[in-house]
Amino acid sequence: MVDASTIVPTSVQRNLADKLYEKRKNAALEIEGIVKQLASNGEHDKIAAVIHMLSNEFTFSPQTNHRKGGLIGLAAVTVGLTTEAGSHLEAIVTPVLNSFIDQDSRVRYYACEALYNIAKVVRGEFIVYFNKIFDALCKLSADSDANVQSAAHLLDRLVKDIVTESDSFSIEEFIPLLRERMNVLNPFVRQFLVGWITVLDSVPDIDMLGFLPDFLDGLFNMLSDSSLEIRQQADAALSEFLQEIKNSPSVDYGRMAEILVRRAGSSDEFTRLTAIVWINEFVKLGGDQLVPYYADILGAILPCISDQEEKIRVVACETNEELRGLRPDPSEGFDVGAILDISRREINSEYEPTRIEALHWLRSLVTKYRNEVLVYLDDIFSSLLNALSDTSEEVILLVLEVYACVSQEDHYFTNLVEYLLTNFKTNTLILEKRGPLVVRQLCVLIGSEKVYRQFSILLETEPDLDFANIMVQALNLILVTSSELSELRAILKNALINDSGRDLLLSLYNSWCHCPMATVTLCLLAQAYQHTSCVIESLKEEDLNVKFLVQLDKLIRLLETPIFSYLRLQLLEPEKHTWLLKSLYGLLMLLPQQSSAFKVLRTRLKTIPSSLLTAPTDSQIESQSAPPPIIDFQKLLDLFVKTQDRHREFRKNRPISGPVLRITGPVSNGSGLGLVLSGLPSSSSQQEPGKSEDARPISPEINRPSSRTSTRSFQ
Repeated sequence: MVDASTIVPTSVQRNLADKLYEKRKNAALEIEGIVKQLASNGEHDKIAAVIHMLSNEFTFSPQTNHRKGGLIGLAAVTVGLTTEAGSHLEAIVTPVLNSFIDQDSRVRYYACEALYNIAKVVRGEFIVYFNKIFDALCKLSADSDANVQSAAHLLDRLVKDIVTESDSFSIEEFIPLLRERMNVLNPFVRQFLVGWITVLDSVPDIDMLGFLPDFLDGLFNMLSDSSLEIRQQADAALSEFLQEIKNSPSVDYGRMAEILVRRAGSSDEFTRLTAIVWINEFVKLGGDQLVPYYADILGAILPCISDQEEKIRVVACETNEELRGLRPDPSEGFDVGAILDISRREINSEYEPTRIEALHWLRSLVTKYRNEVLVYLDDIFSSLLNALSDTSEEVILLVLEVYACVSQEDHYFTNLVEYLLTNFKTNTLILEKRGPLVVRQLCVLIGSEKVYRQFSILLETEPDLDFANIMVQALNLILVTSSELSELRAILKNALINDSGRDLLLSLYNSWCHCPMATVTLCLLAQAYQHTSCVIESLKEEDLNVKFLVQLDKLIRLLETPIFSYLRLQLLEPEKHTWLLKSLYGLLMLLPQQSSAFKVLRTRLKTIPSSLLTAPTDSQIESQSAPPPIIDFQKLLDLFVKTQDRHREFRKNRPISGPVLRITGPVSNGSGLGLVLSGLPSSSSQQEPGKSEDARPISPEINRPSSRTSTRSFQ
């Protein structure tokens, strides 16, 4: 190789390493002239020798001033070569790039200056080194020296100009570099990266949108940066990309959906809002591409419905409605099971709006994809049963709507009632708080007759007779107090006239036998007064303890309600309703004379005009004694007596201690019965220590009327 010392005078070399900038600058100008002369003569081997000298003896020198001189000298060589610099660019650029990591900040500064001058000369030929230059600039953007940062910014702007003009820039090679750095936390690096993303996206020939999934997560990560400027830059870039997505016919929604789902759960409010806005647009635009991601999207949306920020709630609700309005085909990748899992999970959310929307999804899935949903029926039942103890009445009503959708077929409806009875028995909290509301709403959604028939069938064979008694009391009280069951009561009133009423009476009677006063109430509703009288008469063997008297007290109160107005009017025709009169007097005879219920019933009976209370003729008695042959009342009476015998035997053999369910009447808000678990009988039947329930005398206080705003029920 040619000796460069014979080409570059010693004085020039000495000045190039001088500590004074002016001397180094003048030396560089002389080198520029030398190189121009060599280039014009075509002596490129000598030019290579000069470059080699500047690189090895100056830029790699341990002396700082030598390294500074070497950098300015290499820039001068490039200027001297002008259009011919491309053939020597590798030898020139490499030592300059190495100087970017120099320990001396002034050397790094001169490296930026040198590369700037080199880039201005070679322009497009510079692109071949873009990845290395980009890596160096990324590091320099976070340099500890402000002057170096400023120099790097100037160089960065020039490189951006060159890239936007170039036809040979490779976005495919650049994206991996960008992706590796997107999660860097340094604010200067973040600004540098966002700047490059924005610039490249503005170039028509560069498809940044196609590579958006590679750096989208990093942009979202910047939305929570502590610097307002960085947040604004990242938001501006995201907004621009979202607009491009709206206008683009081909977008990879799937990969980006995964990122958005993660970011929708961010602790940063602005990040969550932006993610939800993007998801909203994706649901509108994504079409079939998003079908496999619907479950993940739903899992991100439902929690945001209860977000503290109103803007997030509004967008989340809108997105939820959009998503639920779609009806993708399971054969196209729509995973019904995954959607169900998300809905079931969010039913247990601590936020009511999320629970409500999760139930809306369950109802929608059962309606649209019934066959697919039935595979998961057991899981759905268990989740819904837990929700029955929810504090929100709206949640309870939605749970029951889902139940009604699931239970259209008899098989599933039977399973539903079995589930309810099992959980009423084992989970006293559900029975206590929500049992009556559950029954009433099921009657509205499915039909009161179907619901009551199924409850009766299952309670008829219930082995736990105490529970059967409690459930019958609850069902009976709902029957005679709830407006939702008015049609059922109307059918029962015709039990002695038509087949539908008779079938309903017979269907309920078998289970109603578990509770004497419920049986009497059923017969009074059916206007089977002779049988009512027989049932009451059979109670002469009954253990008339305080619990029994409390139930009887409640029945007397119910007889004074509007439901039984027809019965009270029938007392004006005692000659036609002799057995009704006898039944009421039978009830009166069972009550203690000092009780308030006795006084209420006796007062009612006294209102019957004495002129009407004439002894019935034999023909009247005979006509009333012969009930229609369609019902075998003797068989029903035998069943009642037998059932009561079973109860007496059950009570005799059961443990003495144990909790007792106390049933109270309908509360003023119309939510139905409240069932209160207590270790003691009701307050009106508490007994003194050491005294048995049977031996305790009945005091006038036992059946004192309750206030108008509260009611007591069968015990």
